[in-house]
Amino acid sequence: MSPALIAVIAIGAVLFVLALWAIGVYNRFIALRNHIRESWSGVDVELKRRYNLIPSLVNTAKGYMKHEQETLEKVIQARNTAAANHGPVDSQAKDETQLTGVLRQFFALAESYPELKADSHFLKLQEELSNTEDRIAASRRFYNGNVREFNTLRQVFPSSIIAGFGNFTAEPFFELEDEAARRMPEVAF
Repeated sequence: MSPALIAVIAIGAVLFVLALWAIGVYNRFIALRNHIRESWSGVDVELKRRYNLIPSLVNTAKGYMKHEQETLEKVIQARNTAAANHGPVDSQAKDETQLTGVLRQFFALAESYPELKADSHFLKLQEELSNTEDRIAASRRFYNGNVREFNTLRQVFPSSIIAGFGNFTAEPFFELEDEAARRMPEVAF
């Protein structure tokens, strides 16, 4: 074999390996993007479950909290705003922060109604909401873990080159805006 042929074969092998690597990294980006979408749908399912529980909780409380109509209306308004938001993750996070704050006020106010705290239907709904909040937190962690992995792959060299060619943009984390809202609303009496 001539030295020129060996050089062509070596260059061809290097190019082949680089092409395989680029295809693998590109496919990894696609897989991670699909994981992000799947994990977001898990968050969305749990948020919808919360949205469905809130009206029942408020309706149960209405009979006891006759003088707290403004608070009850704020809860329903925040719930409706959050449920109607199908926009970007950061926009939904803003609405979820507002809803969590209003729910916190609602439960703090409910503390002053002993009859309400003893109502079995209210207690059951409260427990369901608490379980749902736990599932939302777990789903959010799963989503954010996928986003972290995607964004890290997108930023590190040399996969950042493929991210640029593939137009893979950074995915947003689902984070609540203020530190107080990061904690689950207190629903235990």
